[in-house]
Amino acid sequence: MCTAISYKTQHHYFGRNLDLERGFGEGVVIAPRNYPLSFRFAPGYDAHYAMIGMAAVVDDYPLYFEATNEKGLSVAGLNFPGNAHYASKEKGKINIASFELIPYLLGACDSVEDAEKVLETINIVDCDFSDQLPATPLHWLIGDKHSAITLECTKRGMEVYKNPFGVLTNNPTFDYHAMNVNNYMALHPGGAENRLSNIPLENYSLGMGALGLPGDYSSASRFVKAVFVKENSVCNGSEEESVNQFFHILQSVAMPKGCVEASGGEYEYTRYSCCCNTDTLAYYYTTYDDPAPRRVDMGAVDLEDRNLYLL
Repeated sequence: MCTAISYKTQHHYFGRNLDLERGFGEGVVIAPRNYPLSFRFAPGYDAHYAMIGMAAVVDDYPLYFEATNEKGLSVAGLNFPGNAHYASKEKGKINIASFELIPYLLGACDSVEDAEKVLETINIVDCDFSDQLPATPLHWLIGDKHSAITLECTKRGMEVYKNPFGVLTNNPTFDYHAMNVNNYMALHPGGAENRLSNIPLENYSLGMGALGLPGDYSSASRFVKAVFVKENSVCNGSEEESVNQFFHILQSVAMPKGCVEASGGEYEYTRYSCCCNTDTLAYYYTTYDDPAPRRVDMGAVDLEDRNLYLL
């Protein structure tokens, strides 16, 4: 369970909540331009765009939950159980494992438009990282300062959707979420309008124009609420206020521990939230136990290095 958003003020920001019942030793990871990136079925990258994001590093390979490259393109993978369907290897296509998609796209693409062209050439393959780490069912939000798209691989095949909301959560498929938002088009941040002209009704509280806005933690409800909060966000555009507002948007759909029961009596909760300024490449993150944002600047490390930076 997760929520990702793309948000623009004077700069562009991209980030997400990661909602899981357990961690994977994740941390902020920078892959410099000359860090070798290998792929199971495709030629690797000896040189590529540098990228920063949250990842678990296993066998010196960055398994990114989300990342942004030095050109300002961002990709986030979100849980998509029961719907994700990866393919067998296909001749004539570039076969990429699901865990390779983020570094593959960010290593070579400088925009959403560029990523869309590359996606026409690839096939996302059903391949486990290892016996201990089977392939995770995912779909992806891909965004830059100009636009966003959603990528899904289902039994219908690979589908790329324009995403005007700049929001993605989990199940169902994106076409459902896009349709479902129509059910809430009348909501607004002001007062409710009395349409019963013969009955004297009054707003007894501020915010009644948004009565009916979902408040539960289901993925469909989080999608609607994230769109509403993001689209009604008021921000002066400064870095401090933009980052602060970004985290408040994410917090509106964050999961406190104990409210969402998973299997085995465990509880999903928002383990971390992150926000990357894709123009300056400043990466901010908070954790469940430490809500104060911490900042990592990609330019503070040697981007010509051949080694990963785990921060």
